[in-house]
Formats: sequence, C-alpha cells, structure tokens
Amino acid sequence: MPAPESLEARIFADPDAAETLALEVFRRQYKANPVYREFSDRLGRDLSRVRRTEEIPFLPVEFFKTHRVASFPENREAPILFRSSGTTARERSQHLVHSPEVCERSFLESFRRVYGHPDGYRILALLPGYSERGDASLVHMVHGLMKASGHPEAGFFLDDRDRLRTLLSAPCERTTLLIGVSFALLDLAEAAPLQVKNTVVMETGGMKGRRREITRAELHRRLAAGFGTEQIHSEYGMTELLSQAYAPFGGRFKAPPWMKISLRDINDPLSPAPEGRTGAVNITDLANLYSCSFIATDDLGRLHSDGSFEILGRTDFSDIRGCNLMVSDL
Repeated sequence: MPAPESLEARIFADPDAAETLALEVFRRQYKANPVYREFSDRLGRDLSRVRRTEEIPFLPVEFFKTHRVASFPENREAPILFRSSGTTARERSQHLVHSPEVCERSFLESFRRVYGHPDGYRILALLPGYSERGDASLVHMVHGLMKASGHPEAGFFLDDRDRLRTLLSAPCERTTLLIGVSFALLDLAEAAPLQVKNTVVMETGGMKGRRREITRAELHRRLAAGFGTEQIHSEYGMTELLSQAYAPFGGRFKAPPWMKISLRDINDPLSPAPEGRTGAVNITDLANLYSCSFIATDDLGRLHSDGSFEILGRTDFSDIRGCNLMVSDL
C-alpha cells in the first residue's frame, strides 16, 4: 500500500480540497502554535467549537511584529527568516520559515498558474529598499523565479539604470518580466519614457514614503504611458505569507487554490463583511503551514463573483484594535 501523501503535498495537489484542508491545518496549528492557540481560546474558538471553516479565527498580522508566530518547537531553528521593512526592530514583522521547500513550491506554483514556467521569461527586478536587504521575502521570491528562469541577463538593478534601459530596449528571444516597486518603476518611466516590446511590467506596490500615494488606477495609467504598454500587471504578497496573488489586468487579483481571500466587517472584526461591500482582508494561506495560515491583514478589499479581488487601501487599525486589546498580555 502506498504511503499517504504528506499534508505539505496535499496542500498543492488538490485544488478542491482547500476547505477540508483548512480545518486540518487549523487543528494542527491550534495544537502546535501557543500564540495562535491562546488567541483562539480567548475568542472562544477552541478545537471543540470550530467545526466549519467560517469559524476559524484570523490572527491579526501585527502579532508577527510582537510574538513568535510559529507552529514548530521553539528549540528548532528556522532555516529562513523573513523580515518586513521598518525603522526599528520592534516595527518589523518576522516570519520564521521552517520549510524552504514549501516556500519555494508555493511561490513557483503561484507564478506558474498565471504566467507559466519562469523559463519562458527574462526577469529584471527593480526593488530598491528590498534588494539591499538579505531578509526580504519579495527578493527571495524574485531570486527563486530568476533561478528557475535560467536566463543569463536576469538580475537586480539599483544604480545601473542605464543598463536596465538598454536591456528593456533590446529585443529578447523570451518575454521580459520587469518587476518592481511602484516608486522605482515610476522614477524609471518618467525620467525618460520607453517603448518596451514583448514585456510584462509588474508592480508590487509600495511608495515607501518616496512619492505621494496614488490610486492603483492612476499608478497604472502613468506606468503604461511611461513604458509604452497597454497593460500593467500587479503582484500581491507580504512578509507574513508564503503565497502570492497576481493581477494580469485591471488590478483584479487571482489567488492560487490554497490561498483564499475573505472580508471581515470593518467595524466588527469577528463578523464577515456584508456581501458586495468593501471589507478588511482576511487571508487563508495554507502554505503557511509552519507559522499561521489564518491572518487578518491591514488591507481593505473588495471581492468579485468570479473569485478575484481588489486591494483598495489600508485600514486605520481600528477594526483590529479590539482583538489586540483582548490579547495585549499574551
């Protein structure tokens, strides 16, 4: 008799099993993650009370800044540590990655589902503020995609914008993927407009205080004009996740089957948002098997009937403050 598939393998193997697997992952993380267990208990959501996926509690993302959010023993070292950007250690989220294999499979499969295998691309990255650091999850993902691509011209560009422009202007046998943070792409496009060919321009968000915040629609309009292309693509991810969603058009993201988006009421964080209304974004990322798969983010979003979603901005933290107060002494 063949050995049963591991939970890690089943997360990616069966797109229709996500609902069942979510309950299995919740039970595992409730037992293995002391922070998540106590948070769940204080909400009255222990193992005996969570029987449906709708009853699974979502841990406020802020906990990754203040607690060890891990579903593996404290005496085991994490091979990878992702940290968010921030001015002090206290302000930076930390994501302990127990399984590099699950991490890699998640970002590769997330990309393949939308764009095909990375070996069809020449990947050029413009990620100032990230690529200088050795602990940015975005850089880790892009480096992994570059490695899978295998193209000799793939690389990160900081100060050598002239070489980047030369590569973007030159013909390539593959489709070029230019991935960058918003402010850096705008700087590049507006310094001297380009007319790129056979190129996907993908923004990952982030003005990082370098430029005035603008809507995604305005960002895409200006980038499209600056690069001479009709469509700007988007990537949605964060330090606390191992999976990504992509928007090939119109800013409407599609998540892989093991990553589910739901919305909570802005004024009542323990209730779902009314159907058709803007809400605060909850994310189920089953690839986060060894940290926490159920995260209440600070983002505002809108869901569509086809399963796609939009990110509309950030909350003012008031919707999760109640949860934080309940667990302030954890």
